[in-house]
Amino acid sequence: MSSTLPVSVLDLVGLRTGESAGSAIARSVDLAQHVERLGYTRFWLAEHHSIAGLACSATSILIGHVAAATKTIRVGSGGVMLPNHAPLVVAEQFGTLEAIYPGRIDLGLGRAPGGDFHTMRALRRDLKQSGDDFPELLEELRTYLGPEKPGQAVKAHPGQNSNVPITLLGSSGYSAGLASMLGLPFAFAAHFAPDYLFEAARLYTTRFQPVATLQKPWLMVGVQVIVAETDAAARRLLTTPMQRFLRLIRNQPVELLPPVDSMEPLWNDIERAAVENRLGAAIVGSEATVKAKLEALIERTGASEIIAVTDTYEHADRLESYERLARVAAAIEGPAAVRTDHAAAGV
Repeated sequence: MSSTLPVSVLDLVGLRTGESAGSAIARSVDLAQHVERLGYTRFWLAEHHSIAGLACSATSILIGHVAAATKTIRVGSGGVMLPNHAPLVVAEQFGTLEAIYPGRIDLGLGRAPGGDFHTMRALRRDLKQSGDDFPELLEELRTYLGPEKPGQAVKAHPGQNSNVPITLLGSSGYSAGLASMLGLPFAFAAHFAPDYLFEAARLYTTRFQPVATLQKPWLMVGVQVIVAETDAAARRLLTTPMQRFLRLIRNQPVELLPPVDSMEPLWNDIERAAVENRLGAAIVGSEATVKAKLEALIERTGASEIIAVTDTYEHADRLESYERLARVAAAIEGPAAVRTDHAAAGV
């Protein structure tokens, strides 16, 4: 039996210029409460380090803070960059979160550094963990979160046998292939790296190996979404994330900036091409326009769930966009039920 399209939120906890981290975090909590009332499936928080303008470095702490302020929505990481952390520590953190908020915690995992070379070195202390050992780190983490194995010397308490649901995140075919092989949900980061979306989606959905907890592929697509009263109003709001990406490629702070009537005075042709490439999958417009674009995206990818990234300057515009998106999603047919163990699959 099919249902409406599941929609979720990915939040980077963006700051305005001169704003305190506490103020930005409070705004994120308000957003989580808002989308919970609207029936969103999950609220995920990213992991980024040493990036001025973002306050999402201590991801597990933010997850606990948001989970404490909400009641039903799933809260998780989009994602924890596993090579930055000891798997045991991740298992203990998320095992603890699961113990406090049972059945509501998601563990999305990526293998990127979440920062530049110097930040990666500061996080990892050495560069032995390059991301190439991601499958081994993942297997170690799953050992700490799953049932205790005979002779297992190190155990996560809390964590052991918590079975916190894991989703693999990626922007290429690597994690798509690994997720398909392991029978895990997969989330593609089209909100900043759309180039390989369709190839990764095809690889994941065609090679998926069913497991007890997930019998069919569950593809989640992270995408920039802005819904407003008109297409023109939404396109104007998009100039805020455009300015963020422009400042990112210039290695400048990425605080939220007010929308502008035109980006033309702000960038050159090369910068424009780079920003437009990053936002190539963005879904922007009125409710009717967004519905048509979402349906086309689902048709091409086989997506089971949309994770919307909506960064507007005014908080009210962000709340309105997510409210409009909820109405759009309610009019789109979602995937048939594919779960045999809701808690274990996390979908």
